Amino acid sequence: MNDVMPKKLHKKVAGVTDATWQSLVLESESPVLVEFWAPWCGPCRMIHPVIDELAKQYAGKLKCYKVNTDESPSVATRYGIRSIPTVMIFKSGEKKDAVIGAVPKSTLTTSIEKFL
Repeated sequence: MNDVMPKKLHKKVAGVTDATWQSLVLESESPVLVEFWAPWCGPCRMIHPVIDELAKQYAGKLKCYKVNTDESPSVATRYGIRSIPTVMIFKSGEKKDAVIGAVPKSTLTTSIEKFL
């Protein structure tokens, strides 16, 4: 009787911490999208589903991670995060682009496409 409602495959975007930043983001072979967020941030909650969609859409071409700025403040400080959500794209260990605020998916897609 389980076939009434098909389960949606939902791949949660993994979190990155100060400790895993170097290996997961800077040393990644493929481009990486990172969302800087915090649990108390309303606009962050609005952009989470968009990031999840992008992670599925670009699976195999782009890695997507989230950084909780409350739990990993040193990464946020290093990249001068002043407002969240901020989405950054890294390639070959370098920050290539940053999009600040809860923006439409199309804005992020445009940014991603430049680095694939």
